[in-house]
Amino acid sequence: QVQLVESGGGLVQAGGSLRLSCAASGRTDRTYVMGWFRQAPGKERTFVARIRRSSNTTYYADSVKGRFTISRDNAKNTVYLQMNSLKPEDTAVYYCAASSRVVANIKREYDYWGQGTQVTVSS
Repeated sequence: QVQLVESGGGLVQAGGSLRLSCAASGRTDRTYVMGWFRQAPGKERTFVARIRRSSNTTYYADSVKGRFTISRDNAKNTVYLQMNSLKPEDTAVYYCAASSRVVANIKREYDYWGQGTQVTVSS
C-alpha cells in the first residue's frame, strides 16, 4: 500500500502562485508515475500533470502548460506542483495520485490517491 498526503493549498489572488506538496509513504518502490489531478465543484476529476520516477519525464494538460511545473524529490518521496499565473478557473480540489504502471495519463491508471487539498483563486 502507498499513502499520499497533500499540502500547500489555500486562497490566492489571480496571477499569484502556490506550491503543492505530496508526501508518499509505504511501498513507494512500486510506484513509477506520480500525478496531479483536480476536481472543480460539479465537474469530473481531470488530469493536470504527471512525472515518472526514474526519468523525471513530465507531461501536462494543455490548460496548465507553461504555468505549472511538476517535480519530485525521490530522497524525500515527495512530489511538488508549482503553480504560477493562477487563474480563477484553476480553482479546484487538487489530488495527488500514484501509479504502478510505467505510463499513466488517465484517472483509472492510478492506483493510489491522496485526500486532496483545496486551491481557490480569487479574481
